[in-house]
Amino acid sequence: MLILYDELYGKFEADGVLLKLIQSDPVQRLKGIYQGGASRFVNENWNTTRYGHSVGAMMLVNRLGGSLEEQIAALLHDVSHTAFSHVIDYVLEQKEENYHEMIYEQIVTQSSIPHILKSAGLNWRDILLDESQWTLLEQQAPHLCADRVDYTLRDLYVCGEITLQEVHAFLDQLVVFNGQMACSNLSAAEWFVDAYYKEVIGFFMNPLNMFGNYQLTKIIKLALQKDILSIEDFLKQDDDVVRLLKNARDSSIEGMLSALFNSKVQTGTASCHDVHQTTKMRWVDPLVVVSEQVVPVSKLSITAQRLIEQAKQRIEKGVYLNIQVPL
Repeated sequence: MLILYDELYGKFEADGVLLKLIQSDPVQRLKGIYQGGASRFVNENWNTTRYGHSVGAMMLVNRLGGSLEEQIAALLHDVSHTAFSHVIDYVLEQKEENYHEMIYEQIVTQSSIPHILKSAGLNWRDILLDESQWTLLEQQAPHLCADRVDYTLRDLYVCGEITLQEVHAFLDQLVVFNGQMACSNLSAAEWFVDAYYKEVIGFFMNPLNMFGNYQLTKIIKLALQKDILSIEDFLKQDDDVVRLLKNARDSSIEGMLSALFNSKVQTGTASCHDVHQTTKMRWVDPLVVVSEQVVPVSKLSITAQRLIEQAKQRIEKGVYLNIQVPL
């Protein structure tokens, strides 16, 4: 048995097939895959990993009464993420930011995961290739799900934007209604709407973060063109790929890496900017339990409705960047 402790969810006792999966190479690799892509290169405090998120999603599914199979799906849902997470989507110009989903079956097939699950009497294809059956783990926007809730709470807590007391207060109001995640009261739903847009606008769209991903995307595209990197290299960890870039001793790459680590970034305007960056539309409209039914918070709260609309407009507008590269 392995005792895991997570600040968001507390103690978790992992044994049997969950323990074997947690200790497997595909899951352990996620300790070196950072959630925010280039974020930790521009702010060392932005350092959550896919491992912490994956284990957290599993714990949240467990907390809400999800089956062993759904906990397994939660633990493994990100094992195909490449180095630097969604940066590979920008490199390959995948607007849906779903490259890791496109290669998921291939990555799992070539790993130890099928054998581990078969040894436990489980069919990996039945569990991992149809996420629609796991309604706690994954939901289309704007609904809540373990994936969306965990990365939001985890990122904001690590960045100091929300307190542990706020996290626990919200989790205490999170319930399951007809298989779907919902809030047991209006205030919890309003709080999460506000928190989610702190995540999307304050973190994902932070000018420094947007610059980091923009600059790293340029570096990787050039490195691929020069055969310094191959697509297969992104199945390693972030630091492995950085090492390959540095060891290439390519002056162009070295200069661009220096700019990534040392540039100053300010918010520009539509008429005065160096770079305009946009991101995938991400939004939430949590369900609230009211009189034995669920209602979207936007139907109950003008505050939430306004915040959702304002956030959508901000996301559609994107971010204008002015970049000062050191000489």
